[in-house]
Amino acid sequence: MTSYEQGARTPVLPWPFTGREDELELVRGSLGAGRQGVVVTGPAGGGKTRLIKEAVRGTDGVHVTGTPETSSLSFAAFAHLLPGRLSLPGAVQHLSGVRLLVVDDAHLLDEASAALVHQLAVHGRTRLVVAAADPAPLPGAVSRLWTGELLTHLALEPLPYDETAQLLAGGGLEPLTVRRLHQVCRGDLRLLRDLLGALRESGALTPVPDTGEWAWRGPLPLTATVRERIAPLLDRPGPGERDTLERLAFAEPLPPHLDDGLDLGILERLETDGLIHVDDRGAVRLAHPLHGPALRARTGRLRARRLARTPAQCEPALKEEEEQLATCIDQLNVREVAAPVGEWLAAAGLPVPAGYAAVRARYSRLRGELREAAAWAREGLRAAPGD
Repeated sequence: MTSYEQGARTPVLPWPFTGREDELELVRGSLGAGRQGVVVTGPAGGGKTRLIKEAVRGTDGVHVTGTPETSSLSFAAFAHLLPGRLSLPGAVQHLSGVRLLVVDDAHLLDEASAALVHQLAVHGRTRLVVAAADPAPLPGAVSRLWTGELLTHLALEPLPYDETAQLLAGGGLEPLTVRRLHQVCRGDLRLLRDLLGALRESGALTPVPDTGEWAWRGPLPLTATVRERIAPLLDRPGPGERDTLERLAFAEPLPPHLDDGLDLGILERLETDGLIHVDDRGAVRLAHPLHGPALRARTGRLRARRLARTPAQCEPALKEEEEQLATCIDQLNVREVAAPVGEWLAAAGLPVPAGYAAVRARYSRLRGELREAAAWAREGLRAAPGD
């Protein structure tokens, strides 16, 4: 069990290998007789490294890792394995006795190292387990490992909510905080660990009365990992693009009628680059749930005061969410429905109208999420204790 004693400087996080049973079986199966190995791809922080380490645990393998600092040096990833200067054929010959090669961060391999990995796969005497970030530019020799059908390809999906909740179980977090962490991180386990440590260290987790649980309300911590993840937004070269992203962060979901002065051409460029999403009704929101909270957290107070919506300005969108959830309840429809405005109010520690909170509680109860239903009821009673 994790202790959430406030003020502790070093987070004590039991981080067991959770879920991924099917993926683990696939990786292990790729190393069986007659198989040559597997390439695991997925977004940064998605658990690729942990998966391949778990898969090869107890085996006698050789490990190499790509790094950005050495991507221009020939055979840099294999420097600890190769004596002196060797040609590619010489390097292949020198490593011909390796039975299992584990390659992490293959997208960062220098060209010579990538070619060596490819040639070892071609020769077929070495089984390979390779992990590479996606999306990321890949050396051609790495991508040909699966496009050339030399190795099995496993595209790792983000860790789903249930498995994220299982990973955080025992930590004493209340359900809305678990849900918020999952939505912000979207399966990025490195970011999840980073945020949880920052919340504990800063004292941002507060006790929920009469429950023994801890809640996170307030802004997103701007940790080094968060800054790394939002760098593509801050580096947008087009005029007005960053300003538009910041305005969306305080206004999403933007209604279908774009009558607030946003430039349609800029929105089209941002949509093409995958930074915003337009739903079937035409409403616009930031594509990744981390981006809005991160942009809001880094915006100066004066600009935030000018851009931020008041709770009253949220009423139309909140009413629409409430009606959509009520319809799902009437139809006994338990599919997950996006309702970000209510979640934004709760996350910010702003009052959640009792009527909305009651519908959210009923909807969570319908889905079998009883602890989450109780958490929404508490949010409504916090603003209207006599309801």
